[in-house]
Amino acid sequence: MKNILLLVHDDPAQESRLQVALDVTRWLGGHLECLAVRELPMLSYGDYSAAEAMAMMDRDDSTKGSLQSVVEDRLAGEDVAWSCERSFEARSDALNYASDFADLIVMSSRLDEVGDKLPTPERLPLRSGRPILAVPPGTKGLDLGAPVVIAWDGSRPAVEAVRAAARLSGDASEVVLIEVDPPSGALAMEEAAVYLSRHGITPHLIERDRAPTVADTLLDQIRLVGAGFLAMGAYGSPPSAERIFGGVTRTMLQRSPVPLLLAH
Repeated sequence: MKNILLLVHDDPAQESRLQVALDVTRWLGGHLECLAVRELPMLSYGDYSAAEAMAMMDRDDSTKGSLQSVVEDRLAGEDVAWSCERSFEARSDALNYASDFADLIVMSSRLDEVGDKLPTPERLPLRSGRPILAVPPGTKGLDLGAPVVIAWDGSRPAVEAVRAAARLSGDASEVVLIEVDPPSGALAMEEAAVYLSRHGITPHLIERDRAPTVADTLLDQIRLVGAGFLAMGAYGSPPSAERIFGGVTRTMLQRSPVPLLLAH
């Protein structure tokens, strides 16, 4: 992982997203690509042309104190490679298109304060197939030396979660593979452990019953080990995009106190 994509927008969770993205980029020795999204206003007949509206927005963005200038000033003092791009597409579309050459997308896990205006993992059309690091509001950063929890259910998304977690767990003090009520015929957790061992990671394997739900069990494990993040396969089995974030994933996005590394 080298190319880290971060959504930049003026909302209460911006600082949490930025700090986590900086921590990840610094640890990976990667490049932080910030995407500042400004949707063009709806124009009625006789109003400014789209080109004129874009020019006015350019002037607004160049003024001292605009969010993009504030972020760029902040990044100039950080020890990471970075760049900032702008888009006038709809926010979800802009983030989706920009993800083509990203290795990891950093975005907020929930944005209750701003309603439906910004994309969250549930709302992003996942054309790219890239893993997402979903950051809860109020997060102060990401400690990549803390324990890591990886949820395992033997599914294809779980396999991808293990692959993604292996790239971010090299300095983790402990890696826990936890299996909660796996379905019959699921890929064995031991095979995931062998894969991690070949990346220099010796995981601790845990089998637990749901108590009372899978999400509750995962949240309990996060608290028990003091995890820095939890990796899990997202989207399960529902085929439609509207229902793809059902069940455990939706609950974890709403309740997890630590960032979630979501793979699909």
